[in-house]
Amino acid sequence: MTNEELVHRYTEAMMRHDHDEMESLRHPDWSVLWPQSRELVRGSADFRQIVDNYPGGQPKLLRERVVGSEDQWAFSPLGGAYRVAGAGANWWAEWRMVYPDGRTYWSIALMEVRDGRIFRETTYWAEPFEAPEWRARWAERLPATAAPEPTEERSTSDPGPGPLA
Repeated sequence: MTNEELVHRYTEAMMRHDHDEMESLRHPDWSVLWPQSRELVRGSADFRQIVDNYPGGQPKLLRERVVGSEDQWAFSPLGGAYRVAGAGANWWAEWRMVYPDGRTYWSIALMEVRDGRIFRETTYWAEPFEAPEWRARWAERLPATAAPEPTEERSTSDPGPGPLA
């Protein structure tokens, strides 16, 4: 399986909340970092517990796109082919996440492939907001279908953005 096929299969499993499939595609030393909350989750078992215990149920994932490049090959002057180290190992996926209470966030997941498996992920969440009027003359306003609508202010009991699946 190519890295591209791996990443697409993995993100499809994420959208289905298929934890068994996700785990089968992860490296044994897999981890996910959530810099905004300063959390590092090591291993599929802990990730699954977080998702299974998310207040109100699991968020719905809507994959927007997956970006990366497939493995690159170069040729020596003598005709030999070799793989360029590091190429094809870094991918990112853009998501819209709809939480059980209806809030929608944009999410970016950075994925690193190692030994034919998803090795490491770093995920960022961003809540949409209305663009300030002062920028209107320089920035094009996109239709609502191009971005999620801003959501209402969260309550103090709201768990906030959570894991990918």
